[in-house]
Formats: sequence, C-alpha cells, structure tokens
Amino acid sequence: MSDPADEPLNHDTETLLGAAVDALGGSRREGQVRMANAVSKALETERHLAVQAGTGTGKSLAYLVPAIRHAMNSGSTVVVSTATLALQRQLVERDLPRLTEALADVMERTPTFAIMKGRNNYVCLNKIAATPDDPEALIDESDVSYRGKAVRRIHDWAQETETGDRDDLEFGVPDLVWRAVSVTSNECLGAGRCPHGADCFAEEARRAAADVDIIVTNHAMLAIDAISEANILPEHDVAIIDEAHELDGRITSVSTAEITSRAIKMAANRAKSLGNAGNLAELADEFDDLLRVQEPGRWTDLDETSQAHLRALADEFLRVKSLISRAPEGEANDDPEKNAERQNLSNHLTDLAEAIGRILEVFATDDPAAQDDVVWLEGTDTLAVAPLSIAHMLRENLFGEQTVVLTSATLALGGRFDAMAAQWGLPSGTYDTLDAGTPFDPAKSGILYTAKHLPAPGRDGLSSETLEEIYELIMAAGGRTLGLFSSRRAAEEAAEALAPRLPFDLYVQGEDAIGTLVDKFSTKENSCLFGTLTLWQGVDVPGPSCSLVLIDRIPFPRPDNPLLQARSQAADAAGRSGFMEVSANHAALLMAQGSGRLLRHVTDRGVVAVLDNRLEYKRYGAFLKASMPQFWQTTNPETVRGALKRLVAAAHTR
Repeated sequence: MSDPADEPLNHDTETLLGAAVDALGGSRREGQVRMANAVSKALETERHLAVQAGTGTGKSLAYLVPAIRHAMNSGSTVVVSTATLALQRQLVERDLPRLTEALADVMERTPTFAIMKGRNNYVCLNKIAATPDDPEALIDESDVSYRGKAVRRIHDWAQETETGDRDDLEFGVPDLVWRAVSVTSNECLGAGRCPHGADCFAEEARRAAADVDIIVTNHAMLAIDAISEANILPEHDVAIIDEAHELDGRITSVSTAEITSRAIKMAANRAKSLGNAGNLAELADEFDDLLRVQEPGRWTDLDETSQAHLRALADEFLRVKSLISRAPEGEANDDPEKNAERQNLSNHLTDLAEAIGRILEVFATDDPAAQDDVVWLEGTDTLAVAPLSIAHMLRENLFGEQTVVLTSATLALGGRFDAMAAQWGLPSGTYDTLDAGTPFDPAKSGILYTAKHLPAPGRDGLSSETLEEIYELIMAAGGRTLGLFSSRRAAEEAAEALAPRLPFDLYVQGEDAIGTLVDKFSTKENSCLFGTLTLWQGVDVPGPSCSLVLIDRIPFPRPDNPLLQARSQAADAAGRSGFMEVSANHAALLMAQGSGRLLRHVTDRGVVAVLDNRLEYKRYGAFLKASMPQFWQTTNPETVRGALKRLVAAAHTR
C-alpha cells in the first residue's frame, strides 16, 4: 500500500484547488494539498483509497475538487456519502454552493449537485390524501391534542412546500407523527401505480439528482443501492465516503431486522381492515409466549417446537399477503386508497417473512462460527437478526463495482489502517492509504493525562477517589470541562455528586436536546457538560470553553452485546484475537473520537484526562494511545493540574 501523495500534484487539480481556496478566502494547507493529490490519483488509476484527515485539514474541499473534476471530465456522477445529517447539510447548503460558484470561472460550465435521501424523508401525498377528515384519527387517543395539531400542520404545509422534505418543515414534528404521513421504500406503491406518482416529492428529488455531477447521500442509501437489485442511486463509477468510521455501524443497522408481537398484531389489524387477517392475531400471542420463556441475549440454537412456530408464522405472513391481494367480495377492486394499503401491507408482510427466514437459516447449522447472521432477543419482546459481518457484502457490491475513497478523522487504529479495511472488506492490495495529518501540533497543544493512581474501574459505579479526581481537575480547569462517560448512569452519578460542590453550571445529557446543551456549554465559558456516546462523536466546541476532556473509563463494548460478542467469538474461532479485533478496535475508535473533541482550532490548548489506569498498565494501552492524537503524556496529577491552572490564568490576561 503506497503513499499516493508522493507524486507531484495533478496540474488540473492544483489549478482548481487554488481557485477554490482563493475564492473562499482561505489558505491551502499541506495536508489538504496532499489529500487532494491522493484523491485525484485514486480516481485516475481506479484504486481505492483510505485517508485519515484530522480536524482542520479541510478534507471536504480536498475530495470535492477532484470529485468535480472527475465528474465533469468523464461525464459521470460522483456519489458523496455521509453518516450524519449535519455534514449533509454542510455540504449541500454551504460547501457545494460556494465551491461550484468559485469553480464556474475556471471550468467549462458550473458544476451541478443534488441531495438524495431515503423516501421516508419526504411527505407522501398518497398518505396525505388517504388521511381521514379528522387527522387525529391517525393518532393514539391519549395523544390526540398535540399530535393531531401536528398532523394538521403537515397537511397545510404539504399544499405549500416545493420539496416535501421533512428538514424544510419549520419547528419539526415527532417521529410518530411523521410516520403517519410518510412511507419507506418498501411501503411505497411506486410512481407507476400511485395515484399521486406524477407529483411525488421523493420522485421529484430523484429526477433532480438524475443528471448532476455530485450527489450527496447517506451511508444507508449507499448500502441499499449496493446490495439491492434496483438502482436506488443514479449510475456512478465513484463513491466518496466521508465519516467512514461509521460505515460498519450504519450498514449493519440497515441490514438488521426486528420482529415483535406488537408488530405482528398491528399487521393483523391492517389485514383485517382489508378483508382477512388469517391466523396472525393468534400466532402473535404464541410468538409473545415463545419470547417470554427465552433468555435475553444471543440465540445460537432453538428447539424444534419453537422453530416450527416461526416457520408457521412466516407461512402465515405469505398466506395473508395472498388473501389481501384483491378486494373482498362486494368491495370495489379499483379503490386507489385501499390498493395503496394492500401494496404497503404486502411489502411489510414480505419483509417479516424474510426476517424469519434469516433467523431460521441461522439454526440450520450447529456451528455458530459458520452462521452468517446473528440472532438475539432484546429485552423480552424483540427478536432481532443482523449480519455477523458486512465485509463480504461490501467487498462484492461496493468495492467490486466502483472506485471508493473513504475518509475520516479517525481511521488509523493503533496507527494502522488494517483494522478498518478488514471491517469494510476492502480487498488487500487494491487500495492505498494516506494520513493527511492535522494543522495542529498535538504534542505542543495538548496533554494526555492517565490517572494511574486511581483504582481500576469496577461494576459498582464511580469510586470516591475517581469522583474526587474529577472535582480537582474541573476546579483546576475553571469549569470548561466536557465529561465523556461510558454510561448514562455514570454521567448522572458524577453530576449528582459534583453539582453541589462545583461553583460552575453543570449540564447533563438528557436534560435538554443535545444541540441546546452544546450551545449552552460553548457560550458559557466556565460551564461543564457531562454525557455519553452522542458527545464522544461530533461535538465541535473550539476555544477555551472546552479545555478539559474527561474520559471516565476505556469504552469497551458491553460484554452482553450479542452482535459484538458473536463477532469476537468468530474471530477467535478463525484463529485471530477476538478481543483485539472487536473490543479493542471498538474502544480505540471511541477513544480517538473522544480525545478529538479537545483540539478544534489551531489556537486551542488543553488536557485529555483518562481516569482508567488500564490505559497505562495493560498491554493494549499502547494500541489505544496510538489511535489517539499524539499528545504530550503524563501520569502526574500535580503536573496536569498546574497546566490547567496556567491555561485559566492565560485566559484571564487576554
């Protein structure tokens, strides 16, 4: 795997990048230039590329400029996929409009772009038309007032909006309400059969994206396009995957199916309204009884009686699908609203039957290592099935069909790209890698402090010594602390113990929307914010408001996580280390993301404090540290408190 940035920068790319940076009022950075060169070469040679580009590199521009050049020179479309809505909005509402305008003077024409979202992001005109005169009839009676008004608001908005896009609906609505006025791709009748197909907002969005240079979408849409026989996205030969560290999780989520007795009963009620629900209601009760006698967690085998029940349930789904295919005797067979409901329910029943088929396939072999899917019981009422690995799926359907560029601030776990490449199924020898670096100097700007004198984390919550350590660090930092905890319970426990003692405002995840809490934390310089997984990734608070990042313990996955447990066992069975391949990689990625919250601007300074002595004493500690920014390191509490106090003093003199 060579470094693709060693060769001179492609002249066209250099010209375009220079024009873009000049027009946008910035300055080219070394890492940005190297990354643009690497992406340009990857697209020319049709070799996959993985790029780690730290905060401040300007990676969006570094991949968008070569992508636009490739699209316009080849006459093809380039797909850019992201994990988060925030980045999609940044690309479509800020980066691409400014960039295409900047490049218009140095290219033959103005580059074009569009966004593609899942169908359920758009209001469904057929659903709107089928809504009763009283929209509150769609909603549970206990929630009539508030939710009924929300449905009515969507009805009014649907008559005015040009996009039908949920993100364009001011003051949003709850998911429950939106589901009442939208459809998934499986529920959709299709433009040809839907009475409102000609005016469909989702179809209009697809038409707008049919012939553009750059399409922005999400990992789920990219996955569905790759594994589906239908072409969800327009024809393309290049995919650029930003936030690639989330690719495995997002695609696994898309490929996970769940069945509950409630879902079966709801399907039975819908089928009954269409004429015949068969025995679904009775089988739903039996399914509920089956789950109640099983232990939560992973299922690797299942007795024949239970398997027979699942087979009967799958058969009944398909039988009811056939029963509702036509209107019952005496009812018109051309009612568009009823036909729409028949099609929606038929697709849903097919999905349920296929999910049970996947579950039964798992029990066709007695060897867990030979199973392609993982089955588990979540709580007492949800039976789930997910792929053991997505590597084979992506190897064939993504990397085998197009040139792929993957980028993120955190890809080189333990200082190497191997772990992420194996997780994706990126074929060995077919890709190059590049660490584009960061404009920061972590060793001069940040300190990694490991509190090795504290007791090892246990199952009984935070120790009194750990709570005292947190208090002393926050006081030394003058507040200004982002606390990243391994569980909601730990975050709340720390807040409850420390809030009465601290002379600073302390915000805790769950008290308000994440965005609101982050805004409060960033604007009130001496405040603190405690939270869990959501805060480990994506929080961007430059400046002195975030001078201390606390990590209470190494974020290994829960030992009772059925999917990760199965992946670890499969690695062990294949002669590899399940702990390092699954648990350590999972922890390394989060440690890299969490510690990355500290330096968000070249002038930022601060401390990442890890209150888990295993980072210092265990052999895997070196691997975890190599995954994080290379800060100056210490285990001396007096040294780190002194550094924090100097930061506070320096802030007061400015």
